[in-house]
Amino acid sequence: MDAPAPGPSEVPEDPFALRNSASAVLDDHGRVVGWSERAQERLGYPPDEVLGRMAAEFLFESHDLEAVRDAVAACERDRSWSGVLPVLHRSGRRVELGFRARAVIRAGSAREWFLVVAPAEEVLQWETDRSVLDGLFRRSPIGLSVHAPDLSILRINRALARFTQLPAAEIRSRRIGDFLIGPDLKIIETRLRRVLETGAPLIFTEQRCRLRSDPDHERVVSVSAFRMEDPSGGILGVTQLVEDVTDRYRARRRLALLNRASARIGTTLDLGQTTRELADVAVPELADAVSVDLLESVARGDDTAEEEGGPVRRMAVQSVMAEALQVMYAAGEVFHFDPRTPQARCLAEQQPILEPELRSNPRWYFQDAERTRRAVDLHAHSLIVVPLTARGLLLGLLSLWRADRPEPFEEDDLTLAEEFAARAALCIDNARRYTQQHQAALTLQRSLLPQELPEYSAVEVAHLYLPADPATGVGGDWFDVIPLSGARVALVVGDVVGHGLHAAATMGRLRTAVHTLASLDYAPDEVLSHLDDLVNRLADEQEPADGRSRGPQIVGATCLYAVYDPISRRCTLARAGHLPPAVVTSDGTVSLPDLPEGPPLGLGGLPFECAELELAEGSLLALYTDGLVEARGLDLDEGLSRLREALSRPGRSLGETCTAVQGALLPEHPPDDVALLLARTRVLAPEQVASWELPGEPTAAARARHLTETTLTGWGLEELAFTAELVVSELVTNAYRYGGGTPVTLRLIRDRSLICEISDSSSTAPHLRRARTTDEGGRGLFLVAQLTERWGTRYTRDGKTVWTEFPLAAAVPGHFAAAANHVPDG
Repeated sequence: MDAPAPGPSEVPEDPFALRNSASAVLDDHGRVVGWSERAQERLGYPPDEVLGRMAAEFLFESHDLEAVRDAVAACERDRSWSGVLPVLHRSGRRVELGFRARAVIRAGSAREWFLVVAPAEEVLQWETDRSVLDGLFRRSPIGLSVHAPDLSILRINRALARFTQLPAAEIRSRRIGDFLIGPDLKIIETRLRRVLETGAPLIFTEQRCRLRSDPDHERVVSVSAFRMEDPSGGILGVTQLVEDVTDRYRARRRLALLNRASARIGTTLDLGQTTRELADVAVPELADAVSVDLLESVARGDDTAEEEGGPVRRMAVQSVMAEALQVMYAAGEVFHFDPRTPQARCLAEQQPILEPELRSNPRWYFQDAERTRRAVDLHAHSLIVVPLTARGLLLGLLSLWRADRPEPFEEDDLTLAEEFAARAALCIDNARRYTQQHQAALTLQRSLLPQELPEYSAVEVAHLYLPADPATGVGGDWFDVIPLSGARVALVVGDVVGHGLHAAATMGRLRTAVHTLASLDYAPDEVLSHLDDLVNRLADEQEPADGRSRGPQIVGATCLYAVYDPISRRCTLARAGHLPPAVVTSDGTVSLPDLPEGPPLGLGGLPFECAELELAEGSLLALYTDGLVEARGLDLDEGLSRLREALSRPGRSLGETCTAVQGALLPEHPPDDVALLLARTRVLAPEQVASWELPGEPTAAARARHLTETTLTGWGLEELAFTAELVVSELVTNAYRYGGGTPVTLRLIRDRSLICEISDSSSTAPHLRRARTTDEGGRGLFLVAQLTERWGTRYTRDGKTVWTEFPLAAAVPGHFAAAANHVPDG
């Protein structure tokens, strides 16, 4: 829609124009000799009352005559005068009028004065309008250009002439393209044509431009434009106001860039990601190519500072020029800066360096000549190098180049780069410190977990452990395989609530407690009961004495404890708030046994129950933590379904099965710790086990010695027969003495060691003591301990079993000497 034509009051008009003004003629003595009709309208005097009279007699008051004489003197001097004087209306009121007087020479050298009069307020408005117009073209600091409908330039003011660096007279009749260059020229002309066509003004629109006289520097101008029309609405052209806002635009852009940097740098505590974020923010807004280099010690997460000239590691590179990325050292490379480079000087002096012009050489020095030559060909012309320092520690440096854009770096760019570096250095140092702490936590966590699992006769095992994503922190998941008496093995997996060092430390304490409880041969439900008490005590220890909270505390854990016997093929399990294990048969059938679900550890006072499974030889038992089946944000049912699918393929090794489970369920960085323990069951052959029930009679010991000697001879262990007979005789005799005459069971197991077990119905625990020289007995268990590698007692529902283990090697001669002088009790 066209803009409405301006009203009459909006168009300035000369108040002294003859059609608008009143006029009068005075002779050289000041008498009125001419009087117009408009003068009669303005002042009320008809011609017959004023002609021939002195103007000073009726037009001016006495106190105004001094101003009149000054005006007359000015007329005499300059032959013309203009100004404002108060005049008396015929009615007697004073009227402020503007005068314009000029001397007129008549025939015969007679001089008269021609006066033009207009209301003072109109004259003042007109003079103001003229002053504004004159100021716009002569004194205004904002550029002004007037264009014809074809956009040729009609006139520009002095400010625009200074901006274009061309005289105003030379620009008239030219076009914008005669002094501006670049792709934005079409945009400027298109916007002016739109103003001409629509009449809609252009208001404070920022536009980039380059002058032909200075093509290497980009300018930013703020443009406003409006259409010019005559009183009838005809289009005369367009006027635009141009203000150079380059400095303001750059300051605003730098501030916006700093705000983006604050939001984008340091989003994680990963050292590599933080440096990449710094490089990405700086390109292309500030530089054409950027590299971030850290001292090698910092990149490793160490506190030790590198000596001057030491190696650096390139952590991140970014460039708008693909060829620059091919020349620059790639991320991850370790190298030394050439001593000639500004980078080497920046590291040595720890001061920022600005080289606005790299005249003869871009100074991308490298150790190899070919890389240096290729770098020179890129024609980098400006360089900034800023040290990365935080908390008094030099971390590395940030290098910025310009090669693609012609503008060199300025002091303001150096200030911006320093601000970038300061903010990024704090984020890098935080990431470095976190990396140190995370590595320390991981080291602690790994030291608390099993390092290498040995071979077991009961099971073949494999495990998978993945720590949580660094942003989450280390967790408290753990697993264990603990050998027990009688060739049995305990399989354990647990998960401490929470993350961090507290969780890892608590996991270590629980794992140690499990080992201690397992050595006492407690049943799985008893082990969990004791662990429950321990977790409660740990929670109580964390309560501050003053009652103030220390923040989130670790108050619980889950655990699954299983004991597998390779002789009976029975597996006894109990769980405390933990997921049930998966059982895989040899044909690939996967099931999740319905085990009693005990409460998580730490609730206190609630019972745990055992369940017993009979497993065929070659069955696979999978114990895992919840991080495995919930890692990808899956619900529990879907996670368990994927686990079944990954486990259901027979014929694979345990290592291959671990890999398949990881691929099916785990992302690259799981949000929680993951522990997976796979155990494939084995069964001891019948010829490896011999068992007898002996009557509770005085001859039981002799019978036991005979059976032991015969069996070991058949197994080819004659060298152990004498020692084993002494131990078996001692234990059977004790069972007879304290068992009340009930039958005694003797069992021999040939495994990686020789195992002798004596079971009876008594719950009386054997007690090892050192007998005095005057005692007639009490040395039996002492000798048992000396003659065996390990010994102990485990309790069952029907009584107890005392077990011993002998290494499958020749007996120590000293042991035989001690045993030869001993006669078993009874």
